[in-house]
Amino acid sequence: MRPLQLTLAIFKPDVSAQPHIVKEIKKILLTNSFYFVRSKELYLPRKRAEEFYKEHEGRFFHNRLVSFMSSGEISAHIMARDNAIKEWRKLMGPTKVFQTVHSDPNSIRGQFGLTDTRNSTHGSDSEESARKEMQFFFPEFNVDQWYKEKEPYFQNGNVSFYEEKGIHVEDIPSAHILKQETS
Repeated sequence: MRPLQLTLAIFKPDVSAQPHIVKEIKKILLTNSFYFVRSKELYLPRKRAEEFYKEHEGRFFHNRLVSFMSSGEISAHIMARDNAIKEWRKLMGPTKVFQTVHSDPNSIRGQFGLTDTRNSTHGSDSEESARKEMQFFFPEFNVDQWYKEKEPYFQNGNVSFYEEKGIHVEDIPSAHILKQETS
């Protein structure tokens, strides 16, 4: 069995400002066998947004994208599943919302996207990007350590989704909990 793949998912300010849409997108992800490994709501100051989108610097949409991403709170998530990068990008749908509404209306961007910039979500496009982007938003998260210590729980489905925290947590056998409590 091959290891689960990790990816970064961002719900952009247009979505994060609407809790009912956030809830709907999370439901779509859960229904499609994604695990929420880490989640956080945060404000991305312009300088950090410029850092994150540095690769697009000089392109016609860069300023608009940076301004938008720093216009309100975002929701960042480390997601796991088999083929997470490809599957998340498929669920999101194409970047260009006006085309997506016609070509893939049931995708997340087809349902919730407003414009090419306000297209509701972001997803890593490769394993290299995913690692870099996860580190950007979750510097405390150690990918290699997660694969070593936590991934087997996720791989075997020994996790539960805790709605109040918005993440999946491994189911630890009661004997292990008892041992920790008595130590």
